[in-house]
Amino acid sequence: MNRIAKTFAALKKQNRKALIPFITAGDPNPGITVQLMHRLVQSGADILELGVPFSDPMADGPTIQRSSERALKHDVSLNDVFGMVAEFRKIDTNTPVVLMGYANPVEAMGYAAFAIKAKECGVDGVLIVDYPPEESGKWVQCLDQQEIDAIFLLSPTTPQQRIEHVAKMAKGYIYYVSLKGVTGASHLDLQEVSTMLAQLRNYISLPIGVGFGIRDGATAKAVAGLADAVVVGSRIIEEIERSPDAELLDNVGNLLNSLRKAIDGNESNTQPTA
Repeated sequence: MNRIAKTFAALKKQNRKALIPFITAGDPNPGITVQLMHRLVQSGADILELGVPFSDPMADGPTIQRSSERALKHDVSLNDVFGMVAEFRKIDTNTPVVLMGYANPVEAMGYAAFAIKAKECGVDGVLIVDYPPEESGKWVQCLDQQEIDAIFLLSPTTPQQRIEHVAKMAKGYIYYVSLKGVTGASHLDLQEVSTMLAQLRNYISLPIGVGFGIRDGATAKAVAGLADAVVVGSRIIEEIERSPDAELLDNVGNLLNSLRKAIDGNESNTQPTA
């Protein structure tokens, strides 16, 4: 059982839901990423999603696009991201790390080489936004050989045939995109999410995490009542973006801690949504 499976199994025994924050590697500068990863864990993260900077992040809204732009100004590469995970693993050998990104850097490196390097540095799962599940057989096979989970996205518009295909291929957890559009969008319809998750569970036995549109403790708590995990990205990136360097770690830690407490039912929302 790998780190992702162990984490969800432990949370299930505790009747708790996973909190999965997303940050972009190298944002706002490469030197702070590993510190941010550790602070997120200290503040209640169960799994970390680490974005690989990319020049054309088509699924991301302006906030996460800007985070990639800031990282790319420092020439942060895929190999640099592997190095950050390896550095994180020197202290934290338990928290699962999932890389999230786009196909081009993987294609440039090659499936097998990517999977080997990801395994060596301590990556547990990979989500490549623009790999169609129907064409991902070889990709998933390369990850399987290194015992890395292939994680896939599903959305309100995913046809049933693709849902069934993903159900056969995916490992770790499913990332359900709760909104039509890009990251950072709002207007989360919890009733629609509830209906869709019920349908997905007819086909999928893996844990399901819900992301997009979660901006405060109240929404995080509501989503946690429906899903197995709550994924928060744009709201964290906004906190990074607006925080002075000296306050960045504390501000992000406080935000995540407030979300953790809300999900666990210990605190109502105390963080501003904008």
